[in-house]
Amino acid sequence: MSDRGTYIERPNRPLQVYAAIFLIVLYVPILFIPLFSFNDSIYVSFPLTGFTTKWYSELWSREPLWNALWNSVKVGAVVSVICTILGVIAARAITRYRMPGKSALVTFLMMPLVIPGIIFGVALLVLLSRAGVPLSLYTVGLGHLIVCLPFAVATLLPRFEGFDPSMEEASADLGENGWFTFWRVTFPMVFPGVVASLLLTFTISFDEFIMAFFLTGTDPTLPMYIWGQLRFPQQFPSVLAMSSLILFASFVLVFIAQWIGRMGLEKK
Repeated sequence: MSDRGTYIERPNRPLQVYAAIFLIVLYVPILFIPLFSFNDSIYVSFPLTGFTTKWYSELWSREPLWNALWNSVKVGAVVSVICTILGVIAARAITRYRMPGKSALVTFLMMPLVIPGIIFGVALLVLLSRAGVPLSLYTVGLGHLIVCLPFAVATLLPRFEGFDPSMEEASADLGENGWFTFWRVTFPMVFPGVVASLLLTFTISFDEFIMAFFLTGTDPTLPMYIWGQLRFPQQFPSVLAMSSLILFASFVLVFIAQWIGRMGLEKK
């Protein structure tokens, strides 16, 4: 304790050591992916035989790979927009209105976060097969929608919980109806959360493999294409190169999503 009677916070050494070990165990294995993508050999082994960028150059001549990438982008874009719209509706209803069974509803929305994805994948596959629905990018999008919706709701709930309802009441007092009040008052206030939800759900959908594994038809997404190429050793270095690019883009998108999601919250 200092002379003024205030406590000086001391660094927690065990917690710092734990955090360092956690980061090492989590991220060091991932760093081997870009490392071996520059290795001048088709085999992943030490020592490295040399430095090369030819595996990145080969990516431009692979049309199936770019088709799979475009499929993932299309599915991710559609899923992120739908999830964010549903997330805005759900977050607003949860924070603004009293309803019976609200806690049960929130628990139901968050269930995909705790239930293994393989359970949903098998269940959807059986359901769609019994209904005679052919597997395609639409079925993959449906599976991704189930996985991504809880993340959208979890991202948007803090924005609506921190929103001052008196702003909407003032708009209503000035004669605006509910629709214009939402677009002119509510939406600009929660816009950082909307952008964060779009980026986060797009990243999760883009990287999702389990649902795509069960629900993909003849048009594979990029994770499915990469999975199929792992059987061919001569294709593996190019897969590492693409994985490195995706890894970098995913980190950037998630970082931007989290940063935007915290915008405005620190000012309150």
